[in-house]
Amino acid sequence: MSGPSQASDAEDAADTQFVRPFIITGGRALPAQSDLRLETLVVALDAAEGAAPLALEHQRIVALCQEPTTVAQLAQALGVPLGVAKVLVADLVVDGRLSCSQPAELPLHTLERIRDHVRAL
Repeated sequence: MSGPSQASDAEDAADTQFVRPFIITGGRALPAQSDLRLETLVVALDAAEGAAPLALEHQRIVALCQEPTTVAQLAQALGVPLGVAKVLVADLVVDGRLSCSQPAELPLHTLERIRDHVRAL
C-alpha cells in the first residue's frame, strides 16, 4: 500500500542525494581562469595521478580528461551547470592537473554536438 508517507520518504531520499552547485564550487561563481569556453579542450596531465588526493568531483574530471574532452562535455558528464564545470576545471588547471587548449576552428558537426549537449543540460 503506497500512501502519502511513502511518497514523502521518496522525496526526502531524492533531496539528500542532491548537492547544490555552490557547495561543489565552494561558493565561487567565477572560474580562476576566465578564458574557458564551451569548446575548450581539456586533458589530464601525467603529474595529476601522483599528486595529493582530490575531491570527488575533481577526481571525476581528471578521470574523464584522460582523453581530450570539451568543457561542455564535462558539464554534461558531471550533470552540473556549465558555470560549475568551468570553476572546477579552472581549479584543476591552476593546480597543474589539467591542460587546456582552444581549438583553432571547430567543424560545424562538432559545434552542433556541443550545442546539443548544452541543450540537454
